Amino acid sequence: MSGDDSAVERRPADLSQPLAVQAAEVIAVRKGMFPSDGGGGDTSGYGRLVRRIELPGQSPRPYGPGDSYGAFDEIENELFGALDEQGLAPERAIERVVVYRGQMTFQVRREHLAQVARTLRDDPALRFELCLGVSGVHFPHEVGRELHVSVPLMSITHNRRISLETTCPDSDPHVPSLYGVYPAVDWHERETWDMFGVIFDGHPALTRILMPDDWPGHPQRKDYPLGGIPVEYKGAEIPPPDQRRAYH
Repeated sequence: MSGDDSAVERRPADLSQPLAVQAAEVIAVRKGMFPSDGGGGDTSGYGRLVRRIELPGQSPRPYGPGDSYGAFDEIENELFGALDEQGLAPERAIERVVVYRGQMTFQVRREHLAQVARTLRDDPALRFELCLGVSGVHFPHEVGRELHVSVPLMSITHNRRISLETTCPDSDPHVPSLYGVYPAVDWHERETWDMFGVIFDGHPALTRILMPDDWPGHPQRKDYPLGGIPVEYKGAEIPPPDQRRAYH
């Protein structure tokens, strides 16, 4: 590996399982083809379909070589060693490490997001210099962690990719801005605020970027109404989508 060899030598050569393995977390169970609101019958033909919505838990080590961008075990060792050198216990900053479908994600507690990102950017053995964006996801059934923020990173130096993810509740939708670490996330954080309502503390100008300034709500949240206008067709009036019969 390129970079400062002395910095690499300070790191532990192996961390067998720094975070306890966790099972997948089931956040919802869906029945039928379409979401149900308790009314109407299922006309889809898939009324007996039952699907669990689950989020992967902490992955067991060794993670293996991963994809063509590099060794996941080595990335975790280097990051955890670097955080430890800064006096931050890795288990305090990182909730879990998920390797799923060839991708590695560090799920970071929001109060430590900026420090973890800066470490990934600046450490010679890591050098994730490029942030590829910021996006949001809304899981209304995951109580206390309804809003997720995903941050994909790339190391141009080492040709590797990982992601950071953090969460916040609907009742306190605040996440530290990464503008001070990756200035290019300026518009990405604005879009995530606009569409999901995540407030990025420390952002220099957190204003809407897609919707008008006085627009009510955040359109990509799952509890946002579909809206629409009634349409008359051959004497029959078809109500807006959010007022039609629910197929479930």
